[in-house]
Amino acid sequence: MPSPLLSSPRLLIAGLITLAAALPASAQNQPQMNLQRVEITAGMHRIDAQVAAAPQERQTGLMHRKEMPVHEGMLFVFEQPATQCFWMKNTLLPLTAAFVADDGTIVNLADMKPQTEDSHCSAKPVRYVLEMNQGWFAQKGIKPGSKLVSAAVFSTKK
Repeated sequence: MPSPLLSSPRLLIAGLITLAAALPASAQNQPQMNLQRVEITAGMHRIDAQVAAAPQERQTGLMHRKEMPVHEGMLFVFEQPATQCFWMKNTLLPLTAAFVADDGTIVNLADMKPQTEDSHCSAKPVRYVLEMNQGWFAQKGIKPGSKLVSAAVFSTKK
């Protein structure tokens, strides 16, 4: 006997739509827009950062985004410090990556060109990477050695 779900075209279509919605954003070639957010400050500047903490979230990152508001970015959170390397495959926006130590200190910055596979790596092991629109850090005078602050993210231990 056929399944009642398969016998109804409407139910089958609804099921397929639900399945497609559950696929990772990268599988749909759509940007991920609904990640958890955290507020980060850099001096007097406020950043509204989406948090990419799960492996699939980190893998998709800012791919397929056509625009990003000037005060927004994406914070990539890894389980432990390591040399982190990023590329820009399927990423349409020019970005700058800030490689960030556990205490929020920017270790190094890397400008990245859209839709390239060039590797941009941290100068030393880090747990965090913050991507912003290219030029944001330079325009604000934020450089390696500058401190990012977020009680929800960075360790304040001495």
